[in-house]
Parts: sequence; C-alpha cells; structure tokens
Amino acid sequence: MTLENKSIGVAFTGSFCTYTLAFQALEELTAQKAQVQTIFSYHAQELDSRFGKAEYFLDKAERITKKPPILTITDAEPIGPKKLLDLFIIMPCTGNTLAKLANGITDTPVLMAAKAHLRNERPLLLAISTNDALGMNMKNIGLLLNAKHIFFVPFGQDNPQGKPNSMIARLNFLIPAAEAALENRQYQPIIQ
Repeated sequence: MTLENKSIGVAFTGSFCTYTLAFQALEELTAQKAQVQTIFSYHAQELDSRFGKAEYFLDKAERITKKPPILTITDAEPIGPKKLLDLFIIMPCTGNTLAKLANGITDTPVLMAAKAHLRNERPLLLAISTNDALGMNMKNIGLLLNAKHIFFVPFGQDNPQGKPNSMIARLNFLIPAAEAALENRQYQPIIQ
C-alpha cells in the first residue's frame, strides 16, 4: 500500500504540546505524495498557547498542504456525501475529542468531518494525546478500539512518573499505521 495520490484529511485538535511532532508528520504525509486537506477544531484555530499562536499553525498547515484548512462544521459536512477522503486522521486526538467521538457528538469541524467520513465506511486513524488515557478516557479508547473502521497510531505512556495516566501516539509509526488503515487493519503492536 502506498499513500501516493490518496486523499487524506488531517485534523488538528488541542494538545498544542504535540504540534511540533504533528506538523513534522504532516510534512511526511505530503512527502509521500498524498493529497492532504487539514481540518482544525475551534480551539485549535482560535487559541494561542505557549507553544505558538493559532494563526501561525493555520498558516503553516496551508503552506505544507497548499490548501486552506477547513474551519467550520458546514465546510466539513460535505466530506461524507462527496466522499472526499480515502483516509481521515485526527492528530493529535485529545481526550475531549475521544470522548465526543465515542459518544457520537459532532460539535466541532473535526468531529463533523469524522462522522461524515465514517458514514462511507472509510478508515479513521486516531493519534491520541491525552493526560487521562489510563484514567477516565480509557473507556472511550476501549469503545473506539472496538468500533468498525476506527484505527489507532501506536501509542504509549509519555511520562509515567510525572503523568502516570498520560499516553501519546508514536508518530514515527504514522505512515505504516496509515497504510494499514487503508487496508482496513490495525497496525501492530498498538502499545509501544
């Protein structure tokens, strides 16, 4: 499986501390000659953080993909009816996004894009980044692990002593996890 000429959506949610790695992964996807469309949650497009200004990240996404990001629920909805994507990646996928996805809530552009994409039974790949993966969000991870057409980038604890419930996707496995998802299978091992 190759990502060349595959239409891939990449959604950015909070977890701003992971943006350096997420944008490197976005560049890797474009280097694979995938056709990439970014989607930003409301928080990702509006909140400035100690990791950078929202406008900087929006501009950076457009520079990398050569396409303006999708920023509204209205603009995300056609992803489903028009079958715009072969693969949809949420990177980073926060605990908040995990919880809403597991419970069918579509109140952001990212969640609407995920819902619209999944209606076509096409793969959704989650690159989690949550401080409570081994706490309150474990049930949501479990629900999504058992959902059809939802796959995970391998993940593991990022700071067991300082944040024992925190887990983060290992983005160095993004490309093989994406290729596997396009073949409707989970890349293994999932826990790294």
